[in-house]
Parts: sequence; C-alpha cells; structure tokens
Amino acid sequence: MAQSAFPRIESGIPGLDEMIEGGFPFPSVILVAGSAGSGKTTFAQKFLFAGAEKGEQGLFFSTLSEPAQWMLRYAAQFEFVKPEYYGKEVIYCDLGTLLRKCTGQELLDYIDQKVAEVMPQRIVIDPITVVGTMMKDDYRVFAFDLTTHLKNWQATTLLTGEARPGEMYPAEMSYAVDGVILLMLSDEGDARRKYVEVLKMRGTNHLTGKQSVDITRKDGVIVLKARF
Repeated sequence: MAQSAFPRIESGIPGLDEMIEGGFPFPSVILVAGSAGSGKTTFAQKFLFAGAEKGEQGLFFSTLSEPAQWMLRYAAQFEFVKPEYYGKEVIYCDLGTLLRKCTGQELLDYIDQKVAEVMPQRIVIDPITVVGTMMKDDYRVFAFDLTTHLKNWQATTLLTGEARPGEMYPAEMSYAVDGVILLMLSDEGDARRKYVEVLKMRGTNHLTGKQSVDITRKDGVIVLKARF
C-alpha cells in the first residue's frame, strides 16, 4: 500500500500500520473501543512503549484511580514494557480523584497543564468512558473540546472506550475523534477469538473488515497478517 503525504506516527502494533497507510495521522485523536478483555489497555501501552523505544515522549492518563505500581505490576508480564521508562519516557498521571470533584473545564485545564509539562508526542487516556459516566449531559461538548485541545498540542492521542452491551463503540466520543478502531471478542465453538476493525480513519485509505488478532507476552496486540 502506497504511503500518503499525510504526517504519520507508527502505531507500534505489528500488522496494523499496513492497514492504515503507515501509521496514525499526526496529530490526531483515535478511539480504541471494545468490551472488557478485548485488549484496549494493552494496545494503548504498546503504543506508548513503542514510542519510548524511539525516544518519543509518552503521557498516560488513567481515569480509574489505579496506583501506578499496580498498573506496572500487571503490565510487566509483557516483554515490551520496560520499567525503566516509567517516570521518564512514559509518564503516568491519575485523573480518578480529580474526576470526582471537578468540572469539565477544570479537567481540560489540568490535562492541558500536564501536557505542557511533558510535551508528549503520544498520549493515552484510559478509559475515556469513565468521564462520560460522570459528566452525563455535558459529555458530548466535553468530548469535542477535549479532542480539539489534544490536537492543538501536536500529539497523537489514543482514547480507550468501553463498549456497553449491544453497542460496537461509545457513540458520544466517536463523533469527535479522527479515527475509530474496534477490538472485538467472538465465541466460535470452544474458542474465543479476537478481531480488530478500522472503522474510521480520517485522511487514510484504510483496510476495511475484521482482521484476526492475537495477544502475546512478547508483542502485546498483533494483527495476524495471514488474513490480508
């Protein structure tokens, strides 16, 4: 597939960049959506650590009030997770406590402040749907404002989103982002298989349809090339 003239940043996900003309648009905001256990956080972590390997700065916002040491404990099973990057090339920031008491504008201001401090090329907010649960009617306006702020900072951001039963992706955020990637689980006989689909990617001639994926300790999420 020919490379486009659009600035790109490599995803770090083996097999994915061939589907999206060499990588994610830069800058852009991408929604990675799926049900529990589909690999969203692993996908996002690989994105950050792949950048760290290239000397790119990463910033990970958690909305779940999960201590950094617990995140590192579970992530350490993957070979691509290098503990020495934490606090340096990969900065961890907990938004959980702030979310319980702040307005949407205050949250935006805080995110802006942290991005200005770190100046990352890669940002993750995991999961963004927690914010929607707390903001309710104000969430759609917040989603638009958030994506605008993030793109103005010249970074590519992954927002992970939990899909509720009966939906493919969180609809409120999908309107504001530049791309939507679905991570899906499917029961096939005695096996539960995983798939990825690039549903939307602005400025990109992307491969359509479901593609098989696997999750390994060495590489995290891998798109299986035998399917395309």
